[in-house]
Formats: sequence, C-alpha cells, structure tokens
Amino acid sequence: MTDSRREFLKKSALLAAASAASSSGLSQLLPTEPEEGELLYDYVIANGDVFFERKFQKLFVGINSFGKLKISATPLKGQQIIDATGKIVSPGFIDILADNSSNPEETYLTFESYKVTDGVTTALQLHGGHHKAASYYRNFNKKSHYINWGVSTKVMNIRRNQRSVKSRLKIIEKNLAYGALAISHSIEYQPTPYSELLEYGQLAYKYQRPLFLHLRYSSKDKELRGVLEAIKIARDTGAHIHIDHLNSTGGTFNMPKALELIREARANGLKITTCVYPYSYWATYLHSKRFGDGWRQRYKLDYSDLTVVGTGEKLCQKRFTELRSKSGVLVAVPEGTMPLAQTVDLAIKEDFCLIGSDGGIERNSRANNHPRGAGCFATAVRHFQDIGIPLETILYKLTEAPTTLLRPALMRRGKLKDNYRADIVIFDKDKINGAATMANPNQFSNGIDYVFVNGEIACKNKKLKLLNGRQIKIQAAKVN
Repeated sequence: MTDSRREFLKKSALLAAASAASSSGLSQLLPTEPEEGELLYDYVIANGDVFFERKFQKLFVGINSFGKLKISATPLKGQQIIDATGKIVSPGFIDILADNSSNPEETYLTFESYKVTDGVTTALQLHGGHHKAASYYRNFNKKSHYINWGVSTKVMNIRRNQRSVKSRLKIIEKNLAYGALAISHSIEYQPTPYSELLEYGQLAYKYQRPLFLHLRYSSKDKELRGVLEAIKIARDTGAHIHIDHLNSTGGTFNMPKALELIREARANGLKITTCVYPYSYWATYLHSKRFGDGWRQRYKLDYSDLTVVGTGEKLCQKRFTELRSKSGVLVAVPEGTMPLAQTVDLAIKEDFCLIGSDGGIERNSRANNHPRGAGCFATAVRHFQDIGIPLETILYKLTEAPTTLLRPALMRRGKLKDNYRADIVIFDKDKINGAATMANPNQFSNGIDYVFVNGEIACKNKKLKLLNGRQIKIQAAKVN
C-alpha cells in the first residue's frame, strides 16, 4: 500500500469519526486502516457499557469474519465502528421455552422475527419441540434463519402416535441420540402414569439431557402435588428436571411454598430448575384439558373472564362451547390473575429460576398468541429493573445462566468472551420494553438497537436481515 493511500484512509476515518461524534444515536464509521500486524475486525462496538464478567465495563467489542468475539480494554480497528454511547452491550438473550411446534414449516420465520426483535439470539423449543428431531434438524438446517434454533423431543406427539411405552421410548432415544436438546412433556394436557414418567427421566439421565415438565396440576389445592411429583422424578432417576413456567403451573397460588420445596430439593443434591415469564395472566388453548369440567371452580373464573387473544372477543357460555370444539383457539385470563408480586417477583430472586417465554408468534396478522411470544425478554428487563433488581442479575439470567442448563450444547455462547460466538444485543436500558399486548400481540419490542447473531447483524432498529452461510443450529452431541 502506498503512503498516499494509507494517509487517505486515515483521514477518511478521522472525518467519519468526527461526523459520528456530532450525530445522535448509533452510527457506523468508514473502514479504518490497521497498523502493521494489527487485526481489522468486521465490526467494533465502542463506548458502550459492556456486560462482561457479570458487571458493566467500558470495553471494546470486536467481531471477526468468523463471527467470533474479541474483548479489549484498548481500542480495536474495525471496518465498521458502532458507537454504543449510553447503551448496554449484552450477550444475546436465550429463550429456553420458545414455542412454535404446531406448524413450524410454515411459521418459523414469523416466529423468529418476533424473537430477534425482542433481543433473543437463541430460541430453543424445550417445552414443545418436535417428535422427529433428526428430520427437523435436517430440514431446517437448509433454511435461512434470523436466530440460533434447536428443539427437544416432544413426548405428547410421540404418545399420540405410539400405543406402547416401549415404542415411545425407542423413538425418544432415537431423537436424543441424534441430538435433541431435552425431553419435554406436558402432564396436565396429557396425563401420564408415574411409571412412564420414570422411564423418560431415566432416558434423560442416560443422555445427560434435562427433562422439561409442564406439571400435572394448576389448581390452588393441587398445584404443589405437581411440584412434589417433579422432585420425586428427580430423586428416583437422577435426571435434571426443569419445571416449565412455575408462575402459571405449580406456584400460581402457593409460590413461596413451591420455591421452598425446590430449594430444599436442591440442597439435598437434586438437579431442579424452573422458569417464569413476566406477565400476570396466562393463556392456553380452549380445547385443552385445562378447560375441562370444573375449570371455573379451579381457577375462580367465569366465561366472561376469558378473552380470545388477538381479537379481544369476550366469551359467554355459548361462545365458549362453540370455540372449545375447535382446535387452536387461544384465550387469556384477566390481567392480575397471577399477581406479579406474589409469583414472578418472588421466583426470579432464586438462583434456580430463569426466564422462558412459553410462547411464539405464528402469524403476521391477527396473531392468536400470548404477547409473551413477542415481548417476553424486553418486558422482563423493564419490569425487573422497575422493581429494583440489578440489571446485572437480570442479564445473567437471560444470557449465561441458560448455558449451564444445556451444556455442552451452548458452549461458547451466553457470554462476551474472547473466541465466543458473537451473539449480541445493544439496547437502551431506559427505553427497552415489550410493546406486544393482548389485543395486538404482533408488535416488536422497543429500545433495542442492534442484534448480532453469529457475528452478523440480524436486526437493526426493528429492521430484519436473514442470516446466510453460518451454522446456527443448536443440538446436543450425536451419540452413535
């Protein structure tokens, strides 16, 4: 390179820097020329409050052409410089309880678009998942994505198709051997004998994968029995049990006692975790067993308390009966049914409690999905800050903590660290919030400026970009 050319590039970089300093918001600078022997990164994020080693530090974050990270206390050279002044630079959020299992081939891009705009860089379907993990991974690996993705083996579908426990176990083991991340089952929606649950727990232990459970009971007088059953499975099998959304199933009415039971079990060496979502109301399908005989007495609710999500329609007994005969109609109970101060706010203070959306948006118009499918993580960051939980604590639960549940599948993710995957979200801690509502779940979250997935910009100010050419599936190691 000639001296004149080098001088021109340096002057160009200085001019770009001056321009960026005088402008508001995030800016991109022109490429800068590295010194002899100095690396030139694809992107450098500068001037932000970087969440590094569980605290905020003024550091420079470099992203190389392989989508890997470099964290530095001194400036780095980059082809594009992102000025993150006044912003938080965090690892991307990890959703362990994403849900898009009904028709993923048709809906996955819509589902992923609402995840990435909520700061989620990895959405793992460990509540529903898929009953044919091998074909799922093969088919979806051919597609372009917005985010990292992965699935569990969905027991409910397997049980519908296979009459014997032996044949069910054979398929589940085949899925685990291929790399399904967990075993998932919803005992309330599909009641299952304890002896069969033990078989699933034993397989989970054998393959060292978690068993994700939607508990058997959700009523005030029985919900703790579900927590005790999960603890018993952990004790009898040695498996890691993850209790899905404890705030809506297991701890809705008795959260302090539910947390006490889990705390004691963990103190006795059992592996149990749980998660919550930051909303005070639940939603589920009218055709499910949750709305079986006696539901009004169980939940102290009536027909008029139910709202069809996405339309706002209030139900009466006649309309309830009409819609219950159909599949796929999601209704929500009133806000405040699960008071946050008595459920979520208590649970999130426990080390063993994570955040999981238990949702996903399936259609771009008139989505019949709980708002948590679009705004769970931005809402969590906003709500927990508002009640005084340190942002460092919140971010740890959204990023690094889930990786400890799914080792080694999530190795080199969930932290900003040299040579880790560049999954990053840049956001304004004062403006971040979910925008999705019960009347209109189809709204991107606010306050999120950039989302990087494997080193590529997947979302910038709510504008999306499909990722191509970088492997982004998350699966466990295959077992021969």
